[in-house]
Amino acid sequence: MIMLNQYLREKFGCKVYKIALNGGFTCPNRDGTIDTRGCIFCSAGGSGEFAGDPFQSVTEQIEAGKKLVESKTKDDKYIAYFQAYTGTYGSIEKLRALYTEAVSHPHIEALSIGTRPDCLSEEVLSLLEEINRIKPVFVELGLQTVHDKTARYIRRGYDLPVYDRALTRLNALGIETVTHVILGLPDETKEDMLETVRYVCNSGAKGIKLQLLHILKGTDLAAEYEAGRVSVMAEDEYIDILKACAQIIPDSVVVHRLTGDGDKKLLIAPLWSANKRHVWNRIQKEVL
Repeated sequence: MIMLNQYLREKFGCKVYKIALNGGFTCPNRDGTIDTRGCIFCSAGGSGEFAGDPFQSVTEQIEAGKKLVESKTKDDKYIAYFQAYTGTYGSIEKLRALYTEAVSHPHIEALSIGTRPDCLSEEVLSLLEEINRIKPVFVELGLQTVHDKTARYIRRGYDLPVYDRALTRLNALGIETVTHVILGLPDETKEDMLETVRYVCNSGAKGIKLQLLHILKGTDLAAEYEAGRVSVMAEDEYIDILKACAQIIPDSVVVHRLTGDGDKKLLIAPLWSANKRHVWNRIQKEVL
């Protein structure tokens, strides 16, 4: 497997750190366009608990993010990552201002945007193509699963062909694509999860992010878990599924993540995932 760190070193000539930003976005799954409840697993922060302060400018957030990792790097190169909520969901004027400010920063090497496949209008795609000519753009698509039953349960809000069309358009524009997959979604078997990973690897995605399902306080999934209708993966079970994923992810697909640590203040389960160093050590020894 080709891991993100290796890929970025080859692309930029050194280690590059991501700075998570908050552009003050919302989501069509929250503002009533599709739903008002959000995806069943999504926290009130829109998966942006580690992102910057939306009341600060993009430049201020970048500078604050740099201070968090400046002791770890001498190269001073970063990726600006609009992480919270849906990073292409807004007026074209707002998007242009945010993206342009981010890529104009002298220490930003690339732009990464987390979004939904159903939030990529032709106008937005044209803007992304324009920004991509200034600095590289990565678009991260929240797919999570290819299984319709699960997608309805988690309230994803769009069908699989929407993902396929978005990926095709982004690839045609030369924009790097990364697909998010959640492992351990309710009632999915090991083979179900592997089917999703295979689909992503064959879809044309240039990268994949694998995320362990977390139960976070305040989510509808937490209510399901507390009612005994949802279970979470044990540590050994998760390592086992990662081993299987490693066997089917080709070197043409960059692995951007193999796990994830939820905000400890919000994490209900699985509690073993909070020991990030231990989990990562196991992954390095048993998976990579």
